[in-house]
Amino acid sequence: MQINVRQGDSFWYYSQLFQIPIQLIIDSNRQINPSKLAVGQSVQIPGFVSTRHQISSNETIWKIATQRSLNQDAIFLLNQTINPNQLQIGQLIQIPVRVTWRIINDNEAYDYQQLIEDVRELASLYPFIITQVIGNSIMGKDIYELRIGNGRKSVHVNSSFHANEWITTPIILRFLNDYLLGLTNNGAISNIALNPLYQSTLLSMVPMVNPDGVNLVIQGPPQEEPYQSDVINMNNGSLDFSNWKANIRGVDLNNQYPAKWEIEKERKTDTPGPRDYPGPNPLSEPEAQAIADLTRASDFRRVNAFHTQGQVIYWGFENLEPPESEVIVNEYANVSGYQPIKTVDSYAGYKDWFIQEWNRPGYTIELGLGTNPLPLTQFDQIYRSARGILLANLYM
Repeated sequence: MQINVRQGDSFWYYSQLFQIPIQLIIDSNRQINPSKLAVGQSVQIPGFVSTRHQISSNETIWKIATQRSLNQDAIFLLNQTINPNQLQIGQLIQIPVRVTWRIINDNEAYDYQQLIEDVRELASLYPFIITQVIGNSIMGKDIYELRIGNGRKSVHVNSSFHANEWITTPIILRFLNDYLLGLTNNGAISNIALNPLYQSTLLSMVPMVNPDGVNLVIQGPPQEEPYQSDVINMNNGSLDFSNWKANIRGVDLNNQYPAKWEIEKERKTDTPGPRDYPGPNPLSEPEAQAIADLTRASDFRRVNAFHTQGQVIYWGFENLEPPESEVIVNEYANVSGYQPIKTVDSYAGYKDWFIQEWNRPGYTIELGLGTNPLPLTQFDQIYRSARGILLANLYM
């Protein structure tokens, strides 16, 4: 919600007026010097929208504010040209409304277009989020990173490396949505206050690593050539892409990292297809390269890659993980009910590479049980487990 500065206004006053932590207002207006507000300047108030209200008989600003649990000056801020003593029946005014509802929809398959719409709406409602494009898919789709928080500790989560594991995207975005609602409503998750976490931790999130693949699984073959013909050929002529894990070029993006990639190259399929092909060389695919570039440019203390399925958490690689990795995974297990597994006969994954290169904690989290793509009927159950892990990622 946008307001215009009046004489004598300050970010501190807006914080008190709207009951929003002042840091969220400051971070929503990074281009503004808080000590040099100018009359008429536009300021963003996070977690609020404005709506039109038609004046009825005997209504006053005070009555409207009381009914909506608002300070009447919050209404005056949005209606600086009205005379509160001369309201007319039928007159339209703007009313600030605190956002208390979720944006993320868990009722239908979650494709790339839904992601774009939700990222834009979340960024509009909560402008303290930093959004950036970290790269592009084979077909040119933007790969988004969202950042939230001010802490020196930086943690990263991602999802939908694998196309038919697309349910991981709305899962982690649901957590982000709940986190944002808690921050702007002075709330908590699992009785843990959220505003201190915002100050202590910077959360980096890439919700859809493989947008071309996700759309292929949900929508079927693209219209564009040669992609349409290529994926149908790789899928043995079938138009059922529910088993497709790879990107649009038939490369498994989580077999792309230079962490004993040669072993995967030798024992996995040597041709592009729905799953398991590690590519012609490490980081050959732009989606995998985008995540690698982001990781190199950041100082992540820890990474979480969300996949499905198995209800397990993989946390080791070649004994290169630090001692704190086990402490953290035990907390993940405690809050989720998932089983920690240190090692598995698999290489070249993102968390493998992160542990190898930085000797810091990295985790692959396999959400839910069943056959991919997991049905949305499991969403709430999966989310409860994932929420505990994502929250622990902030406080540990």
